[in-house]
Amino acid sequence: MNAHYCLTCLESGAELSDETLPLRNPDAKAPALLRTRYHQTRFTPGPPDLGIYRFSDWLPIRRTLAGSCSPITFRSEALASHLGLSQLLITFCGYWPERGARMLTGTFKECEAYSVCARMWANDDRVLVVASAGNTARAFIRVCSDNGIPLVVVVPQRNLPAVWSIGPVAPCVRVIAAAGDSDYSDAIALAAIISDLPGFVAEGGARNVARRDGMATTVLSAVDTTGEIPAHYFQAVGSGTGAIAAWEANLRLIDSGDYGDRKMRLHLSQNAPFAPIHDSWMNRSRDLVPIDEDDARRRIALIGAKVLANREPPYGLRGGLYDALADTGGTTGVVDNETAAAAANLFERLEGVDLEPAAAVAVAHLKAAVEAGQIGASEAVMLNVTGGGYRRIAAELDRRAIAPTCVIERDTFRPDAVSRIMTELFARRTYA
Repeated sequence: MNAHYCLTCLESGAELSDETLPLRNPDAKAPALLRTRYHQTRFTPGPPDLGIYRFSDWLPIRRTLAGSCSPITFRSEALASHLGLSQLLITFCGYWPERGARMLTGTFKECEAYSVCARMWANDDRVLVVASAGNTARAFIRVCSDNGIPLVVVVPQRNLPAVWSIGPVAPCVRVIAAAGDSDYSDAIALAAIISDLPGFVAEGGARNVARRDGMATTVLSAVDTTGEIPAHYFQAVGSGTGAIAAWEANLRLIDSGDYGDRKMRLHLSQNAPFAPIHDSWMNRSRDLVPIDEDDARRRIALIGAKVLANREPPYGLRGGLYDALADTGGTTGVVDNETAAAAANLFERLEGVDLEPAAAVAVAHLKAAVEAGQIGASEAVMLNVTGGGYRRIAAELDRRAIAPTCVIERDTFRPDAVSRIMTELFARRTYA
């Protein structure tokens, strides 16, 4: 069923089968990601009407699911002219019908959801468990609801305003809120407890090759549009999984032999005052900077782009962010809320669509990099706009808030307590 790819451990080089959907190599001597190796080494995308599955040769999938949309890429004129760039590519994921973008959750997390769920066996009756700060939740809720895939998604309670759907949600989907001032890392911890229970399975985050290869389709879209690998890549990051995915797509394109040996320079931005990836990279250390939990909660409460608040990004492990930045000569930057808001207004005025907060951070970082002379006027630049069109969605579609099925207090994040809650919840088989 998965004859078109295998998995390779980046620490040992060992080749693994994907039959059991592994997230790691149990024999690795150090933490490392797995990476897919596709037997089709040439980049041969299919027609746009296949949605994200037009890139199925480079997706670790066993089936296709209904409702997907591919990222779209176009050459900017207005923003490019404003910044003085002659080759600015905007890769957009969100809702922008005039451009052919119809991701109904407004986020590029749909790319990973349609890939992750298509990697799963069709007859797998376990409940998929996903942790999210908001965007990933919307994407998996949509994909799982539309395709009848059992799902528990765990989000911080204070991030619930970011969790909504277009139309009703199927009863196979349940939303669990981590109570109070819980953040994304708390949601990850709670999701890990749930996924260890019988009948549940962890989605896996950055360790899931399908998540990364799904997000890599943003770069594939750009290269399919222009026929070349860009010189620079801009994205705002929380976990940085999308940036790792972009780097991996770049390496596959080089290995294809059709696009030369250019490596995109990664330019990754975070929302001040919470920027552990930036702080770690400035030290040029494989070790993530120490993060005080109380101080992190205080800083996270201050940032506008909540989806960028990850206290445990895949930074130092083999194949992680440190390696991606080091291999590409990458840079990082920080953007405050006011600067991000100004960038969002600029983008909407010039290009005609509203941005989600993380995408605004990336636009601000691009603007600052150009002004600092880091980008040549004639160099090919890819701006990964990871979400947008929220206002259009609210105005034109049946957008509905989603109430949590239950709220779990942090002091009950214990296997025994969570097991009782989940047993009772699934016995009721209800959806709030």
